[in-house]
Amino acid sequence: MGASSDVPALRRGLAVLRLLASRPGPLSAAAVARELALPRSTTYHLLAELAEAGFATHFPEERRYGLGVAAFELGSAYLRHDPLERLARPLLRRLVDSVSRTAHLGVLHGAEALYLLREQPRQPSTIVSDVGVRLPSHLTASGRAMLAHLPDAQVRALFPGVASFVDRTGRGPRNLPALRRLLTAERRRGWAVEDGYVTAGFASVAAPVFDHGERPIAAITVTFRHVCDAECGETWPELADEVRQTADALTERIGGHRT
Repeated sequence: MGASSDVPALRRGLAVLRLLASRPGPLSAAAVARELALPRSTTYHLLAELAEAGFATHFPEERRYGLGVAAFELGSAYLRHDPLERLARPLLRRLVDSVSRTAHLGVLHGAEALYLLREQPRQPSTIVSDVGVRLPSHLTASGRAMLAHLPDAQVRALFPGVASFVDRTGRGPRNLPALRRLLTAERRRGWAVEDGYVTAGFASVAAPVFDHGERPIAAITVTFRHVCDAECGETWPELADEVRQTADALTERIGGHRT
């Protein structure tokens, strides 16, 4: 281990990397120093070290700095380890053991919800949301749990017209205003509910997982049998509380922050 005096420098270097990663384009050293409240000399030293190690790139004509190839390689290696699934699996298992219902980990893939992980109780029900399955995000509880925390412009881009709103069972939002109303209510409530929107006779409750920038990176969902002739308005708050606790635990595990 290096000297304890190296730790502040490491933290500052990581702060520079995070700042570069959070911006759409390269930054000047002056902008980095201003954003992080660092002395100019310290900022130039950190950027030079990061550039030498390949984690930053200097664009001399622009007098700016961006992420380097090593940062991309590190991110690619991170994804190869399936960290989200590895961190989520034991949490989902505990949730399933507690509620005796099927649980999923899902992410947004364009305008669809993509299921990465599934844990089942000892007597599982047959449902369509298996690992690798993609479903319309506006119909699924997992999809809307994430959509509810995206900027309005991004939601509009994902659903540009009425043709974007797939119908499976005759239930669920069929246009952007209806989706916005639903997302607003679910954001305020803290969880999303799906009652027969995807498969008749099944309902789901979902809560979002957030990354370090308070962006929705995934959702935890519990799905179960529920039959009603029309939407009964049930929101299953007790079940949702357990789902939210699991989602919050995963947020904490990945170093995220809840909005």
